[in-house]
Formats: sequence, structure tokens, C-alpha cells
Amino acid sequence: MPFSALVPATVVVFGLLAALAIATIGVNQLIRQNDRRAALRSELLATTLAERLTSVPSAAREAFVERAAIRSGAEIVLVNAQGRILVDGSVGPPPEAGISQLLVVHEGETETSLGRSRFSVAKLPPPLAELSVIAFVSAPRQPPGIETMVSSVAAYSAILIGIAALVAFALARDVHADVVYLTRRIRNMAKAEADPAGATVPVRTIDEVGTMTQSFNDLVQRFTEAESTYREDLRLALSIERDRSAFLAALSHELKTPLNVILGFTDVLLAEVEGPLTEDQRECLSTVRDSGNHLKALIKDILDLSALESGEMTLARDLTNIYMIADSVVAEHKMAAREKGLELRLVGEAAVAWADPVRVRQMVSNLVGNAVKFTQHGFVEITVNRREGEASLSVKDTGPGIAVRDQKAIFDDFSQVGDIKARGAGTGLGLAITRRLVRMHGGKISLASELGKGATFTITLPSVQKGRSRSKARISNLPPRPSNPGEKT
Repeated sequence: MPFSALVPATVVVFGLLAALAIATIGVNQLIRQNDRRAALRSELLATTLAERLTSVPSAAREAFVERAAIRSGAEIVLVNAQGRILVDGSVGPPPEAGISQLLVVHEGETETSLGRSRFSVAKLPPPLAELSVIAFVSAPRQPPGIETMVSSVAAYSAILIGIAALVAFALARDVHADVVYLTRRIRNMAKAEADPAGATVPVRTIDEVGTMTQSFNDLVQRFTEAESTYREDLRLALSIERDRSAFLAALSHELKTPLNVILGFTDVLLAEVEGPLTEDQRECLSTVRDSGNHLKALIKDILDLSALESGEMTLARDLTNIYMIADSVVAEHKMAAREKGLELRLVGEAAVAWADPVRVRQMVSNLVGNAVKFTQHGFVEITVNRREGEASLSVKDTGPGIAVRDQKAIFDDFSQVGDIKARGAGTGLGLAITRRLVRMHGGKISLASELGKGATFTITLPSVQKGRSRSKARISNLPPRPSNPGEKT
């Protein structure tokens, strides 16, 4: 629908809805007022008659009640405590079972010969306390005055909606013309042969569309300036990135060379080639070696992260046996697990992935190393499976678990959760690097964990190169699949 027709149509629709809402509220208000009036009238009649009947002789009660019913236009009955009607001043008395229910409820709404009615029960004062007066006052669902109110609302709504629709149409037509002009100019600027920097649009009006046109012109000017600044910043950023890569490469060489010398001489001293060591000397040298290895791992992680972020890291993919890599990683971490009293086991079957074996080993080592580091008792289990088109590896532990609020943050750079002592032994880069490597391979990594119930990390990698049939994939150097998958401990 055109804008010039949409606006008045919208005004008409909302005007009709508003008129309908006002009429509905008015009708409901009249019905509620009618109900309140009928309830108050029935209560007043019942209370007044109950007081008057105490002074009326029993022989004159029937005439008194009938006369009161005729004068008030209501239905009135005099009943005893069992609900039996003694005096009937109604067109048609309700059944005695219904009278008993009314005596219990005391007041409310019911149906009589008058239709929908409000009733009220009033007991006579002693010595006639066993008698009660019930007054029924008509309360129709459509009280008088509804037709007049609805017709008045309809007339006023028609006049106001018509005026509003005409005004809206005139304004919408002018706005639509200005918007069409601005749109046409912008589309011309978006064409391939137009100047990429754009051009300003003449301001035709001083209303909101004119303000929008002027704002667009300001945006074009700012975009032109920003493009120039961006190109300069990009040139500078590329220069800085090249310098950073060169600096990290030089830093790596300058740090690793003396660090390897330190670690080498430390191992020589610990081997007691130059003579026996005291217990304090051995402890100090062990601390030097552990700190050096920690620093070496930190340097490696930072360089890997830098290569991943800059896009310089490449993958040397081949058909890679995940099970054999996991077996090798388990052997590396077996001693650390044994020192903590943990059971480290490998289960599953031979599974092949189209991946870089060096990076797969790095991913598996990160996951297993974290599991051993944070688990204080129980076991760490590595499971390797193959599925249709992919290979999966899961690392399950019986450690402290990871809270739901922390499960996303642990994949961030330099982020660690859990025990303070265990956290201090790492860099917080292992899982971040692992996630990036998994994504580079086109795989997925997931975490399932609850506090106090351990954690399970699962990575899945594609098992076949894209565009290459699985039946043509050559699988070599794979151990035979066991008929009953065993475990390594």
C-alpha cells in the first residue's frame, strides 16, 4: 500500500479501535453501575421490610409484603429458616431448594421471573429471628441508556476520524513526494558508475524530511573523511602488523636460545654429572627447570595465538589417526596422572580425520593436560569414535566441574577458572588456541559440565577432505579395530 494511503488508513483503523474500546468501556461501566444500583436497592428493601415486619401483625403480613412489592417494582418473599416461603410477593417464586441456597449466600445474582436480578437477604430482629426477607431487584444485562451512548460515540468517532484521515492524507502525500525524491537521489549514488564518495542532496523542505536530507549530507561528508582516514590507518596497521610479526619472531629466537641453554645445563646438573647434589640444590634446580618449562610453554602459546590471529598459521592436512595421537598423548601425561593417583585411560576405536597431525596433537594435549591438572582424584578418560564423515575425541574427568556462567569464558584468551593453585600453573591460552585450531579444521568443540560432577570436552573433526569420496580415502598405519573396545591405563 502506498505511503499516502497507508497513513490515513492507519488513522482510520486506530480511530475505529479507539471508538470500539471507548464504547466497550462505557457499556461495561453502565452494566456495573446498574448492578451496583440494583444490589443497593435490594439490600435497602430487604433491611427496611425486615424492620417494619416486626410491628406488623401476622395476619397483615401478606398484604403488607404484596403492597411493598407492587410499590417498589421488586419481588419480595418472606421465608423461614428452612427456606419455606411464608409470604410470596413475587410473580413466580423460586423453588424452595433455591431459597435455601440464597439464605446461605445472603446476597448476589440470580434468575427470577423478572430475568437477571440482584437479591439480598435480611433477617427479622427477635422475636422473629427465624424469619428472613428476600428482595429481588431486576438488573438486566443491557440497562437503559446503552443504545443512546453507543450511537453518540459512533457519531462523534465518525466526525473525528474523518477529519483526522483527511489531515493525515495531506501530510502523507507531501512527505511521500519528498521521500521519493530523496530515495531516487540515493539510488543514483548507489549505482556502480557513481562516485564512491557520494554527493550531497539538495534540501527541498524544512520539515523532518529536510532534516533527514541534511543529516544524510553530513553523513556523506563524514564518510568521505572517514574513508581517507581509514585508508591511512589501514596502511599504518599493516606496517605495524609486519613489524609485530618480525618482533615476535626475533623475540622467540632470543628467548628460546638462552632458555634452552638454561634448561640443558639444569638437566645436566640434575643428572649429577659434575658431582652429587644436596637435597636443597636438587630442589632449587627442579624449580628452575619447572619455571623454565613453564616459560617455554608460555612463549609457544603466545606465538601460536599470534599466528592464529594474524592468519599466518597454515595447516598441513593429511589423513590423521586420532586414536594413535591420543595414545601418544596419554603416554606423555601418564607420569603426571600417576603422581596424583589418577587413572588415565584411553578407550574407543581407530578414527581418521582430515587434519594437521601436529595441530591435532596440540589440541589433544591441551585438553588432556587441563583434565589432569584440575582433577584431584578419580580418573581422566579419553574416548575416540568415528562417525559418518567425522571423527570425535572426548576428554572426561572427575574434577570440580565448571559453572554454567563460566563455560563460555574459559574459551577466552588468558581466562582461567577453578582452583587457584591449579590456575597458577597455566597461561589460560590452551583452550583459546584449541578452539581456534578446531575451527580452522572446520570442526566443533563443545563442553558439558556441572559443578562437582567433572567436565567433558568433545572435539569433532571432518574425516574426509572436501570433494573427496570417503571410499577413496587411503587409511594407513591404523591399528585393527577391536571386537570389544578395550582400554589403556
